[in-house]
Amino acid sequence: MYTKRIFPVRVILRWTRRHIFLFLFLGLIPVVLFDVLGLKWLHVPWLPLGVLGTAVAFIVSFKNNASYDRLWEARKIWGGIVNASRSWTIMVKDFINNDHATRIRNDEELQAIKRELVHRHVAWLTALRYQLRQERPWEMHLKSKKSNKEFKTTNFIVCEDNTPVQDAIKTYISEAEFKEVFAKGNQATQLIGIQSKRLKELKQEGLIEDFRHMEMTNMLAEFYTLQGKSERIKNFPYPRQFATLNYLFVWIFILLIPYGIMEEFESFGDKILHLLNEHDSQTSIIHRTQEFIAKHFVWFSVPFSALISWVFHTMEVIGENTENPFEGGPNDVPITDMSRGIEIDIRQLIDDAEIPEPYKWINDIVM
Repeated sequence: MYTKRIFPVRVILRWTRRHIFLFLFLGLIPVVLFDVLGLKWLHVPWLPLGVLGTAVAFIVSFKNNASYDRLWEARKIWGGIVNASRSWTIMVKDFINNDHATRIRNDEELQAIKRELVHRHVAWLTALRYQLRQERPWEMHLKSKKSNKEFKTTNFIVCEDNTPVQDAIKTYISEAEFKEVFAKGNQATQLIGIQSKRLKELKQEGLIEDFRHMEMTNMLAEFYTLQGKSERIKNFPYPRQFATLNYLFVWIFILLIPYGIMEEFESFGDKILHLLNEHDSQTSIIHRTQEFIAKHFVWFSVPFSALISWVFHTMEVIGENTENPFEGGPNDVPITDMSRGIEIDIRQLIDDAEIPEPYKWINDIVM
């Protein structure tokens, strides 16, 4: 996710440069047929094309709004995980004591229990972000399209692609818990289940009394709720019928736009030519140059059609690359960095040793 106030224009141009060349080529074909081969009938009336462009603009706006809503909802969910994680740690820190204990524990033993619960929560955060980074069939465009693969290779690193989930989790839980968690399908769900079982044991030992046990159990239920909301966004894509039709409509407009604006530029060139012919010094070099430009003014439609096509296509692609906020792209919610930030906060709350360092930013992108 970029932090600069202005997204670097050079990055956008580099990301879309292949399509820019394609749009220039598509704009060049009808002009050659129109001006060089003399096919003056080869154009599309501007009025219906303008109506089509308006409809496509509304469709692209709808998709981008829906994609942003998915992104913003995902960010709010992980904001809830941040707040709930801090609340959980405060409960662990203050609720677990010897007030009702069947056997008095010393400070080191109490600290070990608190550390166990907090580390298991970090393991849950880790398992959840790894599950959210797993590929879905509708997310393959991030790795299948050449521009996206190139951008990902040269500009940022996804930690979940380079470190196995087993290696990331095993330092936070015991060997027995590790085997139990990875014997099941949903590791994050299993870790919350182990937390619940451990709270029950602490209640039976008197280290947590009934009311505090209920509050901490409610917090585990909140983690399940937040996990379920994240999984809902991950496992239900932006409706493919809308995405497919958006893509189709945008390309229909892109293919037609060069044929629609040629006549407008040709007409503008005729007006310039008419004004030049009224001028007295028609034999000057400047006049002949201007006359030549006016006669072939239709060629200016090539860059302008490419510009219009680039704007519509880039907006459509931005919506496409924003609709899946957990797929591991630069426009995602930075759940890896947020998880590390949560880990640092909650481990500092219990005065844990060996606090990890924050993740470093790469090219102004944090994942």
